[in-house]
Amino acid sequence: QGAAGVRDQAVSGKRHAPAALANRDALLAALRPFLPASGTLLELGSGTGEHAVFLARQLPHLVIQPSDPDEEARQSIAAWAGEAGLGNLRPPLNLDLGLSTWWRQRAEAVLCVNVLHLLPPAAGEALAAGAARVLPTGGPLCVLGPFRRAGMPAPPRLQALERRLRPAGLAVPAAEALERAGRLAGLEPAARVEIGEGDLLLVLRRA
Repeated sequence: QGAAGVRDQAVSGKRHAPAALANRDALLAALRPFLPASGTLLELGSGTGEHAVFLARQLPHLVIQPSDPDEEARQSIAAWAGEAGLGNLRPPLNLDLGLSTWWRQRAEAVLCVNVLHLLPPAAGEALAAGAARVLPTGGPLCVLGPFRRAGMPAPPRLQALERRLRPAGLAVPAAEALERAGRLAGLEPAARVEIGEGDLLLVLRRA
């Protein structure tokens, strides 16, 4: 759900991202065809933890492993998880997408939601390289977020987002760039699913 639009709830430690509530049903519907029948779904950049709790509740056949490099985010994830009391939701891990230490994890699927546009372009390459180490053969890397597409004009929402990101030296990533990084790492593009204006779920599978 990313850092944008997050509201703090200091009393409980829980944080709330309105976008997480708005897109969770669409995310689940798009994810279902690509997820394994069992095993662990590792989420990178879990943010508030709301997606992790929702997915754990809706996908009881999977173990959901949230993670985030931000301590306050992990506190929020733990608070939401404690309230939910779900047996298939693990405590959050301190994993940083940009550091190769997370490559030691093992999971049958990897999920990253609304994160890449908030990080430097090299983050896409790091995500692909790490997923190729973490996933078994055929395992999916599922990445949801705003993406530019070659040969297609950016919708107004993405143009506005680009203007907000530019002062920080950031940009909306290109779908083709992530797919190219995936191929170099040993991941084959499997699907592009449109979710909302300018958002895509990109699915790559370990070859």
